[in-house]
Amino acid sequence: MAWRDSRRNRGKLALFISSIVLGIAALVAINSFSDNLSIDIERQAKSLIGADLVMAGNKPPEGEIATLIDSIGGERSDEVRFVSMVYFQASQGTRLVQVRALEGGFPYYGAIETEPAEASRSFRKGGRRALVDQTLLLQFNTKPGDSIRVGTMTFEIAGALHKIPGQSAVTATIAPAVYIPREYLEQTGLLQKGSRISYYYYFKLPANTDADKLVKKLEPRLDEEGINFDTVKSRQESTGRAYSDLASFLALVGFVALLLGCVGVASAVHVYIREKLATIGVLRCIGVSGKQAFLIYLFQVLVMGFIGATIGALLGSLIQLYLPQLFKAFLPVEVTVAVSWGAIAEGIGIGVLVSVLFALLPLLSIRNVSPIITLRSSVEHLTNQKDPLRLAVYSLILVFVLLFAYFQLGNWLRALGFTGGVVVGFIVLALIARGMMWLVKRFFPVNWGYVWRQSLANLYRPNNQTLLLTVSVGLGAALIATLVLMQRLLVSEVAISGSEHQPNLVLFDIQNAQKEGVVELTKAEGLPVQQLVPVVTMRLEEINGLTAADVRKDTTLGIPDWAFTREYRVTYRDTLIDSESEVEGKWTGTVNPDTEVIPISLEDRYAERLKAKLGDTLVFNVQGALMKTRVAHLREIDWNRVQSNFLVLFPKGVLEEAPQFHILMTRTQSDQQSAQFQRTLVQQFPNVSAIDLDLILQTLDEILSKISFVIRFMALFSITTGLLVLIGSVNISKFQRIQESVLLRTLGASRKQILTITAFEYLLLGALASGTGVILAVFASWALAVFSFEVNFVPELWPLLPVFLGITFLTVVIGIVNSRGILSRPPLEVLRREV
Repeated sequence: MAWRDSRRNRGKLALFISSIVLGIAALVAINSFSDNLSIDIERQAKSLIGADLVMAGNKPPEGEIATLIDSIGGERSDEVRFVSMVYFQASQGTRLVQVRALEGGFPYYGAIETEPAEASRSFRKGGRRALVDQTLLLQFNTKPGDSIRVGTMTFEIAGALHKIPGQSAVTATIAPAVYIPREYLEQTGLLQKGSRISYYYYFKLPANTDADKLVKKLEPRLDEEGINFDTVKSRQESTGRAYSDLASFLALVGFVALLLGCVGVASAVHVYIREKLATIGVLRCIGVSGKQAFLIYLFQVLVMGFIGATIGALLGSLIQLYLPQLFKAFLPVEVTVAVSWGAIAEGIGIGVLVSVLFALLPLLSIRNVSPIITLRSSVEHLTNQKDPLRLAVYSLILVFVLLFAYFQLGNWLRALGFTGGVVVGFIVLALIARGMMWLVKRFFPVNWGYVWRQSLANLYRPNNQTLLLTVSVGLGAALIATLVLMQRLLVSEVAISGSEHQPNLVLFDIQNAQKEGVVELTKAEGLPVQQLVPVVTMRLEEINGLTAADVRKDTTLGIPDWAFTREYRVTYRDTLIDSESEVEGKWTGTVNPDTEVIPISLEDRYAERLKAKLGDTLVFNVQGALMKTRVAHLREIDWNRVQSNFLVLFPKGVLEEAPQFHILMTRTQSDQQSAQFQRTLVQQFPNVSAIDLDLILQTLDEILSKISFVIRFMALFSITTGLLVLIGSVNISKFQRIQESVLLRTLGASRKQILTITAFEYLLLGALASGTGVILAVFASWALAVFSFEVNFVPELWPLLPVFLGITFLTVVIGIVNSRGILSRPPLEVLRREV
């Protein structure tokens, strides 16, 4: 019976299918990609780090720790990393790069991919030869065989560097690498006091050695020395976790598209059942029970849901062929494309489940259809009594959304937040729709013209679509507007002010003996010295008398381990700068050199992470000299300002004689002036590095454009689904309005009048729905910014205007287009066709 009854209605049921196809496609595509990525990360795990064990620290090992590293055994490679300026002799250009001085056979797994291929090995077999990142060679019109100067030494470029084990394209864009042989490092003259240098040790362990057990045994000693370590297993887990989080986020975006489609499912089934009331009444008259009638249409929904989910799963499997290219820049491994039967089965299962769950809400009313409807077809015959099963269905939907969010996010609190946000969105939109219907009905403007009165009355009359369109269109608008707001908000967080007074070139690692010379060179080039800041490197030894060993023994203290292992770069001055504002305490700008306990200032959020408050004592180790300090002042820092900002600030009078280097900030007027100054700087002071902030902005813009494209790609599913639901919602309303429009035509209403009534009704509905969606998006963006991304929420609202106008316009256009079929035919023909 379900099959026979569906024969004349499969076109209408196609709306039901289309609503869920794209949501399922998004889920299957992302989950298939995630499954393939997990398999490839596991298969290529060793090539992620290129060794069995990697150790890294920011100071050369001495004494016992050096002996400990030497005792590990197996094959070992050493690498020293730091940032420095390099000079391209072919183009006379300069660029800040990450210099990697390598010694040994690294990588032991995978390969450093170069062109020519043999360059990855030949560059370290005698001779001053280097590997240079491919993008740098293109940027500076340089090729293998040309020369590059690193510090005071010139190296021949042995090959173009394409890929390093475990490095993604985005990472390479941020920190392009230059490899040189470790034996020439000292001769470059780049290892100066205060330079931020990292020391890496790569081990290929004997076959019978378990790297994870080994580091677990050595962990206390390594932590004490501030040495980080990584094994194949730990890197595999961390990499998998990072990309699993990305996949979960994208899956939630797809799930929102599916939920949006489910609104279309509920609306399509609701209208479909309304049209079937007469048929259901006849079935009841010939002995079919309410339960049997319910099951007939439930089977139809079940089959159509299965068809829609299957189409979506097939589409998702095709889309995932493109995803490795879409995410290529962010991935550290090569992703193979394969059909994930698990993701397909999960997608079909979810599609059928949500279809049935949302369709049950209108289907349950079938059980209460009375046979008398065959005699009184013009009267509503669905009981208004509360149905406890409807409450159970609502509960099941909530539980399903919560469980899905939990399995994607792995956190009950975030899952509750996501579910709560979805529920609040539905409720707010529904309340606004109900409120508008009540207001129009209560304060009906009786003195308006007929056309306007008729349009407004359509908002609350029987068979109105106010609630349906407000919820479906409003949710689509909310999602689109949220994505727009978050994208612009995150971009603004990394944007650096382009004010003509802001520095755009930063020089660092300036040694004391070079300070005057660099200042003179800067002025000779016609550039201003906007800031010249001393920097002292130190470590934290004690917090309120507690050492690192004490903190590790008693984890209840809440003091993080990194507080003792990191290197601090601090400065001293007598005043706060304009990027700083006082939070608590009193700043003492100058003290006597013989002050026993020195008052210092901490950045407020850093003090919170450190569990430090006013009056606490901190002991710093300044190149072997212990210095006792007291937290006397807390300040807030605007990190978006181009300033030399520091977590720890000392007063003048105590650090002047400590080993230090300097940072100079200036501003160039053009790229040519910046390039010329950097060339001269590298020639005279090869150890001094320059950060071109304009170049950083360009790099960030490239990265953000890739991220934005990914976001837009995923938003496309939700936007298209919202469009389909909008078309479907408006289209099925055509069948509700046929009789009314025909009666108006019969009574003498012109096509123009009916068209105006329809247009104004949809204008009100579209404006209400999209306006509410935009307002919801502002609140959703605020919650995401404050609680998830932890950034200041200062939104740009003007981009939301095109969203509001576009969706409103689209609603009106679709409503009018769907009405043309009725207006262009005689009333009698339309009535006969609909019988």
